[in-house]
Amino acid sequence: MSKTAICRQLLAVAGLICWYSLPLAPCSAQQVVVDTGHTTENPGATAPGGNREFDLNRQFTIALGKALQAEGLEVVDVAAQGSPVSLQARTKASAKAALFVSIHHDSMPQAWLDAGRSREFSGYALFVSASKPHYARSLDCARSISLRLQDIGEHPSLYHATPVPGENRPLLDRQLGIHRFDDLVVLKAAESPALLIEVGVLANPDQEPRLASPRFAGKAARAVATGIRQCLPATP
Repeated sequence: MSKTAICRQLLAVAGLICWYSLPLAPCSAQQVVVDTGHTTENPGATAPGGNREFDLNRQFTIALGKALQAEGLEVVDVAAQGSPVSLQARTKASAKAALFVSIHHDSMPQAWLDAGRSREFSGYALFVSASKPHYARSLDCARSISLRLQDIGEHPSLYHATPVPGENRPLLDRQLGIHRFDDLVVLKAAESPALLIEVGVLANPDQEPRLASPRFAGKAARAVATGIRQCLPATP
């Protein structure tokens, strides 16, 4: 059995990341860097029912890591402990990666919430930066992920395309919910193809229980992992 086959068996069965000492040939599994958005100290948005964005980001990241490993991909999990890691530091591991993925959940401006607009949007959003050399691959992966999410019944929110201050992000694909965001730090700093996923709108009280469900996180993470595997170039 080849080292690649052994590596993939370990990934699928034991949930391990491939680690090799220098004398051995490196594992040929492609590497995906998965970033948990926010930290325990700065947990991001808080949903109407009290769920913190960081906790849901982390739940999804763990599920995504397992799903990627089941697809035969190597996973590097950054900011795993929720400690204050700078946005630039989160992308350091991306130099040798096939893809960098940052996981978030959406909020809304407080003025919208105060005006009773919390139920106006639901669904996912994807962001890529056109300012990087890897833009084409990033966009291909965003498309692949969006299609797989739609396969399981998800839909794009398009919230970030609304013409209001702080949003109005150019839509690269309205049907797939893919936005251009050149100044997003983790996308700018990544040295590999990179994208950010807003898994759902946490501010929507009708969506919160679903987004907080481990069952949903697992199902959506498997869809994302399939989309990632399908967008990456085949390895020898």
